[in-house]
This record gives sequence, structure tokens and C-alpha cells, in this order.
Amino acid sequence: MATQRKEIHSKLPKRMLYTLLGLAFIIILFLLALYPMVIERTQEDVIIRVPANASIENVSDTLTKYYGKGFSSKVTRLLKIRHIDFSKRHGAYLVPAGSNALTAMRRIGRGGQTPLKITVNGFRDIDLLCKRIAAKLDFPADSLRGILADPVTLRAYGLTPEQALALFLDDTYEVYWSASPREIVGKVGRNYLSYWNADNQRKVASLGITPAEAMTIASIADEETNNAGEKGTIARLYLNRLKKGMRLQADPTVRFALKDFTIRRVKGEHLKVESPYNTYLHAGLPPGPIRTSSRATVDALLNSPESNYLYMCAKEDFSGTHNFASTFAEHSQNAARYRKALNERGIK
Repeated sequence: MATQRKEIHSKLPKRMLYTLLGLAFIIILFLLALYPMVIERTQEDVIIRVPANASIENVSDTLTKYYGKGFSSKVTRLLKIRHIDFSKRHGAYLVPAGSNALTAMRRIGRGGQTPLKITVNGFRDIDLLCKRIAAKLDFPADSLRGILADPVTLRAYGLTPEQALALFLDDTYEVYWSASPREIVGKVGRNYLSYWNADNQRKVASLGITPAEAMTIASIADEETNNAGEKGTIARLYLNRLKKGMRLQADPTVRFALKDFTIRRVKGEHLKVESPYNTYLHAGLPPGPIRTSSRATVDALLNSPESNYLYMCAKEDFSGTHNFASTFAEHSQNAARYRKALNERGIK
């Protein structure tokens, strides 16, 4: 018995040694396999876009485009090990600078989408606006334009298709690259309805107009001046003309009708263009806004003090501000000074 115990004890250290050596070998192999996955790091932030119903090959090609084949193959290998189903990963995923293959795999395969920013600022054309938005997202411009031409969709916001520009308050919107056109309209629409809360609804009702009409008046004021201090005065002036049944005779509506925003001096020949947006020919407001507007401009209209102004003319000092008048006689004097200044500068 004593002899057998000695033999068992003598074998235990050897077994333990072999076990430890085996574990060490496995750990070394693991580290050797892991080392390439962690040593190489990305140099810049990159957003990886995964299209709808994508395959891992699609993702691998995108990774190769930004990072080269070596890094791409490491990430792809890890993604295959994790059995990621990219047909369900439609979206845009940020891989930040300094990421290794493991981090990239987690970001693309398991991470949340990275929101993208869309900025709306003074768009004069609904088709161009749709193209700019679609260029940043994963749908064609026509699909968004089609929704904005749908009377039922616009009715939910108190708008007509001709007033679709009103829905897009100047702002920066965070959206997902995979968002559908209807989701974008919903996002923008919620922002619009949020602005037209109970307080602003009361204010606009006290002016005797609708929110949609207020957006159109604000769009004209925005086109008339870049001077924030004048926008309320100009908007109120057009409201005064509207209430008196006078034609607005707003030069920006003529430029919009002609689709020529380079015109500096609106002349008689321009005023003849047949368009519902030509407020020299047609009474009342044009069918819809002539550009997107900001909360600040609409606020300026809603909070504008009462005035008797019915006429305005750019100042002859070309400061970008205006002379306002309550009578045509006073306006004629202002206009004469401005025409003289234009002629002296050779502006046609």
C-alpha cells in the first residue's frame, strides 16, 4: 500500500504539469489568434451603411472600401463567428476612430443605429428639398415627393399639397438612415404640430388667419429681408394688405413664379408672368409658401405689433432694410429715391 501511494503521488505533479502546459498552449494560441484582432485600429470615424436585405458579403465590400481588405477580413471573420443576420440590420452604424476589429464587429453586428442629421434652411423648391433629404437616406426622392403630394397625408397637418413646404420648419432633424419617407414626414410633421401648440393657435386665430396662411406670409417676409428685426413688420404689412383686399404685390412671389432668384430688380416684364404665385396679378395669398421658414420668423408675425403700414421699399442706402409707409404718396417718394439709387449704380 505504501508503495502504491508513493507511485500515485509521484504521478500527480506530472499530470498537473502536463495540464498546465496544455492550458498555456491553448492560451497562447488564443492570444495569437486574438492579437491581430486588437492590434490594428481605425484612423477615422466611418459610418457603415447596411442596405435592406443585405448579406455579409455586402458588408464586407463596404468595410473593404473604407478600411482595406486586411482589416475587413478580420471583422468579417468575427461577424461570421457571431452568425449576424444582416438582412435584419438595415441601418447606419458608426465605427469610431481607434476601433479594433472586435469593436467594429460589435458596432456593426450588435450596436444601435447612428442618427444622421438633416438640416432644413430656406429651401425654395419642394423637389430640391426632397432630393437633398433622399441623398442622405436610403430611399429615392420620388417616394418622399409622392407622400408630400398626397392630400390625405397633408390634411392631418391642416395643409394642402401646395402648402407642403410649410411642414418643413427650418431646423435640424435627427433621423435614421433606414427611415422610410413616411417616417420622415411623421418626424417633420410632429415638429410642425409641436410649434402650432394651443398658445400659437390662439395667436394666429386672433390675426384672422390659419397656421398654413401664417407660414405663407412668413415665407414672403423671409424672402424680403435677412434683417430679423424687420421680419415682423413686413409680415404684418402683408397681413394688413390681405385684410384690406389689396393685392400683396410682393416681388419675391414673382421671382418664385419665374423660378429665377437672381433677379435683383423686378420689372414690368417680370410682373406679367402668369402664375398663381404672381401676387401682382392675383389677389390674396399664393397657393403655398415660397420657401421654408423658421420659428423665429413665424414668431415675429404672431407677436408683431399692430401697424398701418401698407407699403414698403428697400432703402436707397442698400443697407438691406426698408422704408415703410401707410400711404401711397409717401411710398412713391420712397420708391423714387430707391429707383434713383439703382440707376446710379447701374443695377438693372
